[in-house]
Amino acid sequence: RVLFRSMRAFRGLYAVTPDCADTGVLSGKVEAVLAAGVNLLQYRNKSAGPALRLEQARALQALCRRYAAALIINDDVELAANIDADGVHVGIDDWTLADTRARLGEHKIIGVSCYDQLARGREAANAGADYIAFGSFFASSVKPNAVRAPLSLLREARAFGRPLVAIGGITLENARQLIDAGADAVAVISALFDVADPANSARGFCQLFEAQIA
Repeated sequence: RVLFRSMRAFRGLYAVTPDCADTGVLSGKVEAVLAAGVNLLQYRNKSAGPALRLEQARALQALCRRYAAALIINDDVELAANIDADGVHVGIDDWTLADTRARLGEHKIIGVSCYDQLARGREAANAGADYIAFGSFFASSVKPNAVRAPLSLLREARAFGRPLVAIGGITLENARQLIDAGADAVAVISALFDVADPANSARGFCQLFEAQIA
């Protein structure tokens, strides 16, 4: 398994699951993108109740272990703890970073949403966040009212010394400019899972990062 808390490895396509009530369908799509090379997965389902969230998180945890990928849970620190996920992603209305670290332990990944706020990113880095997420950089169908973040935010946030994740309306056509601006990873939902061939889309995103290294 890649040691993600070395954090140099926290790079590439960060797949974020769509709301889906059918665990079998969700698992099938997730396995397709994991097999295509994705090694970062965030389980996010804002419409599911606790029982379904637990069922789905367990199913995805099994898949991530099979493909040596990291599973991050969106918002739900207790769920992350209960299934021994690799980490959690918290927003402005969720647990504090200190409380999250106390609950999960030093070896887990904690990512923090910082929206369009450079100061929040600095605070998160200073408090020990493992990665910092900014966005929405483009219009998003998942969060149509999300505040927009400028590309310059990524360039400025490089000084914080933490991996940077770009989120919001990211497609194969616009991801390159985020990578060029300093994003270590791009978090994608719709352009990955709401397409006819998720595996092909995943390969396309992964190739963007491979091309930059080359």
